[in-house]
Amino acid sequence: MKKYVCVVCGYEYDPEAGDPDNGVAAGTAWEDVPEDWVCPTCGAGKDEFEEA
Repeated sequence: MKKYVCVVCGYEYDPEAGDPDNGVAAGTAWEDVPEDWVCPTCGAGKDEFEEA
């Protein structure tokens, strides 16, 4: 699965790990991450991420 990087702070979303602390289970593809999810590091929205 493709990884995505926050252009604001550099946080990398890895679908294999997900973001379980914020309600995104491991194995969740980027396309399936809720639209209201935000970067756990800086709070940027999904629109601030680019494919790694």
